[in-house]
Amino acid sequence: MSNEILITVYGADQICASCVGAPGSKDTYEWLQAAIGRKYVDDSIRYNYIDIENPPEEPKHQQFVERIWEEDLFYPIVFVNDDMVAEGIPKLKDIYFALDKENISLRQQEK
Repeated sequence: MSNEILITVYGADQICASCVGAPGSKDTYEWLQAAIGRKYVDDSIRYNYIDIENPPEEPKHQQFVERIWEEDLFYPIVFVNDDMVAEGIPKLKDIYFALDKENISLRQQEK
């Protein structure tokens, strides 16, 4: 069994000013879970949503949220474990590439 994978999405209820027309952060979070679940055996994948307007007390999250505001990063921002794999409008191809590097098993395609 592979190691546990943590997918973290940093976002906010307010859509990023540069991402007008894009889905909201929570919609992206839910969409990612559905898309990943269709392609991969996701027993070892956990998901975490961080509201950048009200982040948890953990220093790791507090520090990254500060960086989002200081550097005007586009959100949602998606991490696979500790690697940032998407900023703004995430591309599934980039997220799948990161998961493939983690050797997550693909679902068997039904014939």
